[in-house]
Amino acid sequence: MSRKIDTFIFLATLGAYESCFSASWTYDGSHGPEHWGNLTPEYATCMTSYQQSPINIESGLAQRVPLPKLDMYYIADHVEIINNEHTIQVNVAPGSKLYVGGEEADLKQFHFHSPSEEQIDGVAYPLDAHFVHVTRDGRISVTAVLFKEGHENFGVTQIFNAFPTAGQVNKVAYYNLHSLFPQGREYYKYTGSLTTPPCSDGVTWRIMTEPVEISKEQIQAFKTHYKMNARPLQPLNNRIVEVGGG
Repeated sequence: MSRKIDTFIFLATLGAYESCFSASWTYDGSHGPEHWGNLTPEYATCMTSYQQSPINIESGLAQRVPLPKLDMYYIADHVEIINNEHTIQVNVAPGSKLYVGGEEADLKQFHFHSPSEEQIDGVAYPLDAHFVHVTRDGRISVTAVLFKEGHENFGVTQIFNAFPTAGQVNKVAYYNLHSLFPQGREYYKYTGSLTTPPCSDGVTWRIMTEPVEISKEQIQAFKTHYKMNARPLQPLNNRIVEVGGG
């Protein structure tokens, strides 16, 4: 399967086109994560790849290196909010880009998981957001932001206040994407996979080391719709986790 086809499947799986695939999937039961690889041949990577995500990051073992700075040129524009029955996905207007070490990638969408799929030193956060980027040659990179309980986050409130029913799309006319990011820019980096079927590997992951606050009420608001939508941790399998870029 080509990288561009993988990219389409990923975006479709999290978007409005899921019905075009032969197998539905869930986060529990007979179609849950332990069964994804057997649901259809397109999902086989979920059980055969040795580069799967998410992982537990042991901060003391991460290799500190001079990682390139994350330059986020995210424009403030309208966004479309979709309830695809797996998560809340926010599709962004064209033009938002991420530059890392001279490489350019377009931000396509972001979505939420609860609890956080990534763990730091064995600890899961109550929520995370995954910002999905695609380069011109079809490679995927995901930037993850972890959320801890604290003060209300206005950026999250804007999204959750527009929570649509399943299959519908709501819009926010003006949205500042930077409101969801921490002030610090240090991040962990490793090579992994999509955390939803088809679980394609070769994905560059960057997890911000500094969490962002959200309120207890915001956490509960998300859990009202999605009690649990996180894939279990996957083995690291001798992969290297780097940290830097601050």
